[in-house]
Order: sequence, then C-alpha cells, then structure tokens
Amino acid sequence: MRVGYARVSTQGQTPALQLNATGAAGCGTVFVEKASSAQRDPPELTVALDYMRDSDTLVVWKLDRLARSMKQLVETVEGLEARGAGFRSLTEAIDTTTPGGRPVFHIFGALAEFERSIIRERTCAGLDAARARGRTGGRPRKLTAKTT
Repeated sequence: MRVGYARVSTQGQTPALQLNATGAAGCGTVFVEKASSAQRDPPELTVALDYMRDSDTLVVWKLDRLARSMKQLVETVEGLEARGAGFRSLTEAIDTTTPGGRPVFHIFGALAEFERSIIRERTCAGLDAARARGRTGGRPRKLTAKTT
C-alpha cells in the first residue's frame, strides 16, 4: 500500500498540490502536517511512520517535505527499510524499492541539503546587510520605557 505524507511550513499555506500528487500516485491514506521542518519529530510524520507496515511505501511530493537535513532524511528512509517499507519522492522520481532508486536517493538528498544551506546563507547575508543599513527586523515592541 502507498501511504502519503504532505507537509506545509505555515498555517496559511495549503497542501493542495501535494495532496493532488500523492492521490494521483495511488496513496490510499495521506497524512498532512502543518509545521516547520525545523521540528525534529513532526507528529503527523510519526503517526504516518507508525501506520506503515511491511511492503508499504511512503510517498512524498518532494524530498524537502520529509526532512531538511541529509542525516534526518537518511535516518527516516533507513528506518523504513529496516521495517521492510519503501520510500518514493514524486518530484525527484526516487523510488527506493527499485534497484537504482537507493543511490539516486542519496544524490538528491545531498543536493536538497546543499540547496537549504545556500538559502540559509542568503537569508543571513540579507539580514546582516539590513542591519548594516540601520534596519531592525521583527515586530515593534509594545512596551517602551515610557509605558513600563
């Protein structure tokens, strides 16, 4: 059986695209998470992994929907394999139940982690540049010295 997992990072986002893709891939059950990937053990992912049985396949729309680090990604997929389950990513066309799927999985996982580190680096550089121009981010403070 194919079990889907869809994750969006914020409450304002919708997982419709991921749900359509996992449904078209033949997933009978899809677990939906609305949580940041920074969360180590997302609750719905834990439920999805516990739900899976021998010979099931976990299907995600894209690798970064499952994990943000290569280590976390490999741990999750190895945990599935230890239980006799497979993993499939639709966007990257990775299927660990096929002979060529495992090495391709590692290559794409490394690229996904690299992309994330570049995004983090750009974000930090942008914040540093804004601070250098005197701009401070975040929500304005409600309490001031005058109101305390």
